[in-house]
Amino acid sequence: MDSFSLKDKTAIVTGSSRGIGRAIALAFARAGARVVITSRKADACAAVVDQIRTEGGEATAIACNISRKDEVLALVDQTESHYGSVDVLVCNAAVNPYYGPMSGITDEAFSKVMDVNIRSNLWLVNRVAPGMAAKGGGSVVIISSIAGLTGSRVLGAYAISKAADMQLARNLALEWGKQGIRTNCIAPGLIKTDFAKALWDNPDTLAAALASSPLHRIGEPEDIAGAALLLASEAGRFITGTTLVIDGGATVGGEA
Repeated sequence: MDSFSLKDKTAIVTGSSRGIGRAIALAFARAGARVVITSRKADACAAVVDQIRTEGGEATAIACNISRKDEVLALVDQTESHYGSVDVLVCNAAVNPYYGPMSGITDEAFSKVMDVNIRSNLWLVNRVAPGMAAKGGGSVVIISSIAGLTGSRVLGAYAISKAADMQLARNLALEWGKQGIRTNCIAPGLIKTDFAKALWDNPDTLAAALASSPLHRIGEPEDIAGAALLLASEAGRFITGTTLVIDGGATVGGEA
């Protein structure tokens, strides 16, 4: 299993104080990576660092609001100062401040979704990619969503941003591939996280999700971590510019 090892690698995982980001950070640490845990709340980040260190791993917490470019740049500056250049970047943090038809979304909410879910990812990649290239390569993983593959009556702006993330990964894969940098997306289905609670905590929405799932369940954060480890490690060294759909089969259609 050496091809899945991240020994001596440095990884930043945004939005890693809980949910999918936390599960990915723990998987990376268990694979030997030095992991930077980052989200807006320092205390929540520190709790994940404590867990990793208790398990014998190496991690540090750096609070960062990824909607602010100065904080994004400072996040990478501090990471490089502490661990050296970044080998793996996971762009997981995202927002969805509005649930409802696009006819009702405010300009402010729409801009916030686009800025946080797309532009901040570009800031991060543009900051870490030169360092990756200088050392011969690296891996960028953007957490998208199956919302970016289908239409939505209630998650329209979020879906647009997640479709854009898939295109961002394709563009960056072309731009940085010759420097040994791989860029990919993961598109999760409905995962039992606080972020998606409005969906799985609603009996009607949950029933619809279960009806469309061949596995007849929704996902857990840990269901995404294995794919992230594949894309981050040598095991995924020939994978770039693609989107891995991890949705329990929901997008192939279920029995209503």
